Amino acid sequence: MPLALVDPDLRRAGTTKTGFSLAGKTIWIAGHTGMVGQALLRRLRGEACRVLTVERRELDLTRQAEVEHFVAEARPDAIIIAAARVGGILANARDPVGFLSDNLAINLNIAKAAHAADVDRVLFMGSSCIYPKFAAQPITEEALLTGPLEPTNQWYALAKIAALKLAEAYRQQFGRNYIAAMPTNLYGPGDNFDLEAGHVLPALLRKAHEAKVSGARQFALWGTGTARREFLHVDDCADALVLLLKTYSGADPVNIGYGEDIALIDLAQMICSTVGYEGAIALDPSKPDGTPRKLLDTTRLRQTGWRPRIALTDGIADTYAWYQAQLAREAAA
Repeated sequence: MPLALVDPDLRRAGTTKTGFSLAGKTIWIAGHTGMVGQALLRRLRGEACRVLTVERRELDLTRQAEVEHFVAEARPDAIIIAAARVGGILANARDPVGFLSDNLAINLNIAKAAHAADVDRVLFMGSSCIYPKFAAQPITEEALLTGPLEPTNQWYALAKIAALKLAEAYRQQFGRNYIAAMPTNLYGPGDNFDLEAGHVLPALLRKAHEAKVSGARQFALWGTGTARREFLHVDDCADALVLLLKTYSGADPVNIGYGEDIALIDLAQMICSTVGYEGAIALDPSKPDGTPRKLLDTTRLRQTGWRPRIALTDGIADTYAWYQAQLAREAAA
């Protein structure tokens, strides 16, 4: 049975009368092979629910007919959209059409299929990059659409903004209990360590590791090193997402963040310490810094009692251990 709709005033306040129990429910994780999807799989092992997954080769989320057929047949009770085409500054710059169109298609197709199959609980994932480039810090949810975006990732950001507004539109027009969360920069096991397509933290981990192994005297850090970023371990993010799925029914999106930020040069030095690399970090100011600072205001989420558990130093060590294990498996294959 679909989740009973809450009163309109309760929707805006972000509260429900009964919550959404996962017990006995089927939860489809769209994008289960990605970093967030894998973390959700780990987190949901502790819940009395059935987790539904489907391989990419069996279901192309950019194909509407395929998605509608799958959801109609599977009939999940809830959907978490962890699927996305993601990448760093270079990847966004090289394929703006792909980042915009693929991410638009994924969210639009799943939303339409869910509504058609009467799935009343869908969690859409945005990203902190959807906020204006010069938003006041820390960034509240109300800052959305109040200024221009950071040009280096605007295509991805526009697709994610559309997804959040799509959730709001389904709620307004059809009373659907669709919600949206906006995580900060995530990292952890399952991250993408590709130097062109990956994000800054895994890219720096790889650079420091390879510099150590090769005996290089230095490695490069794009930009001035002064840009500040907030980083949250993906397992903390998964914990917050499951909490929101079970307890939140508000129309407003919810930020998910660590609560502290760090200058990228300091992050690079922390990574060097973890890796054991003693060489230099060569700044490249000819490359873009991106948004000067990006720290989320997580007051709305913390009011639920949620707190991150994994400190950045511990999370980096955990991620580096995972990366080393991956390299060892590849070498043994």
